[in-house]
Amino acid sequence: MSAVSDRLPTFPWDRLEPYKATAAAHPGGIVDLSVGTPVDPVPELIQKALVAAADSPGYPTVWGTPELRDALTGWCERRLGARDFTHRNVLPVVGSKELVAWLPTQLGLGPGDVVAHPRLAYPTYEVGARLARAEYVAYDEPTELDPTNLKLLWLNSPSNPTGRVLTREELTRTVAWAREHGVLLVSDECYLELGWEAEPVSVLHPDVCGGSYEGIVAVHSLSKRSNLAGYRAAFVAGDAAVLHDLLQIRKHGGMMTSAPTQAAVVAALGDDQHVHEQRQRYAARRTALREALVKHGFRIEHSEASLYLWATRDESCWDTVGHLAELGILVAPGDFYGPAGERFVRVALTASDERVAAAVERLA
Repeated sequence: MSAVSDRLPTFPWDRLEPYKATAAAHPGGIVDLSVGTPVDPVPELIQKALVAAADSPGYPTVWGTPELRDALTGWCERRLGARDFTHRNVLPVVGSKELVAWLPTQLGLGPGDVVAHPRLAYPTYEVGARLARAEYVAYDEPTELDPTNLKLLWLNSPSNPTGRVLTREELTRTVAWAREHGVLLVSDECYLELGWEAEPVSVLHPDVCGGSYEGIVAVHSLSKRSNLAGYRAAFVAGDAAVLHDLLQIRKHGGMMTSAPTQAAVVAALGDDQHVHEQRQRYAARRTALREALVKHGFRIEHSEASLYLWATRDESCWDTVGHLAELGILVAPGDFYGPAGERFVRVALTASDERVAAAVERLA
């Protein structure tokens, strides 16, 4: 068996540690804008639902309770515009990163099969292909890919790290191309409810998929919209045949969401007010950071949605990371997301109002 180091890339965040130490030494303390982890409280109605379900001595089911499946299908119809959704079209997962990392393996992919992902992308798409020992390829335009042996096509809109939003026309064209070539299309839509200058659309919308879910799956998470990163709460929705096979595999693997978390998800998806309030917090932080970065000499590209600003000073991303670390601000270097990001940094909006104000002051 090959060593882990032969199968996986170096964990990128380890390279950021010296810069983190520099930023932490700032007299005013570090402003950590490097990781998109929520810092605001879990809404009270979700906490109450979790506590109420705390006495759960039995094993939960992988498919989730009927109440959870009702909540998932109802939300997909209400928020994504999906039509005629049934319980067969949804499946809870233990956080979206787990799903991304293990999907190629669970689909039975292996040597000779190809997984495609955006050229600037969340590193776990590549990691998932590597874990399955499949091949992987990065693309600029998915419909220009060679479909030979291509088994899994990842989309990511809104994008991590760039915040780019794919248009309805782009999504429709890509869905049609994937179906024509028999390629499973999986759309990572975890930031869909965080559109700022564009309105993100799901591949499950009838204008995109034509009312059929054949060959398409969407991935959604409650980590960002509901501050539930610590709960590991996410789900996939779409092609019933694909989800049926995944359900059988995940049953054998014991990949089940805890019963209290399932109850919390039901409460979270049934309430839109807390999402609206959280969006307002992020919008204010985004405006403040964007203005401060531009005045400091940065150029912002894309960033129409999601929890990040994709920023550049037209220099090496590591020079920019070092410059900001001296100001006590930690950001993520763009090359974490592929060589095409080598002159950009990703600035997260996930810091408290007080820390964002400190960053704005230092940038001024």
